[in-house]
Amino acid sequence: MVHILPSNALSRGRRLIGLASLALAIATLAGCASVPPPDGAMNQALAQLQAARDAGAADYAPVDLDYAQSKFRQAQAAMASRKYEDAALLADESRADSELARAKARLGAVRAQNAAKSKENASMRVEMIDNHANDTVPIPNNVQESETVLPEPIDNTPPPAGGETQPLNDQGGQ
Repeated sequence: MVHILPSNALSRGRRLIGLASLALAIATLAGCASVPPPDGAMNQALAQLQAARDAGAADYAPVDLDYAQSKFRQAQAAMASRKYEDAALLADESRADSELARAKARLGAVRAQNAAKSKENASMRVEMIDNHANDTVPIPNNVQESETVLPEPIDNTPPPAGGETQPLNDQGGQ
């Protein structure tokens, strides 16, 4: 038994199948093209990575710098395999790790400067105390080592010609 269908019913079915196939193809292509390559995120991550290196992160924050570099390499691999969403996330993680490494590097550099200045101040303090060890004017008891308070001279007359000095008296020249 053969069924004979009208020609317009047959062409209508083919059209529906064709339209459905076309819609499916467009949806598939749109799904692939919905995530563009994260070039901006990659550029930002690379710039932050370089800024961290320039700030001395290799010396002061090597672990954080290594994390940032590792994430950036993973982002580059994801870009190469066209996994743009993964690449964008990894680039953002790399940027964040780079910012942390840079901040730690700046903190470490400031701490190193502070330590150097403290050491220099301590050296100058010892030198000052050594230079004034033979002074005839005693250092008051309330002056700590870190203070550089010297008493004001009361008598402005030059020392005797023999080169000997006399201790200053604290009674206003009496």
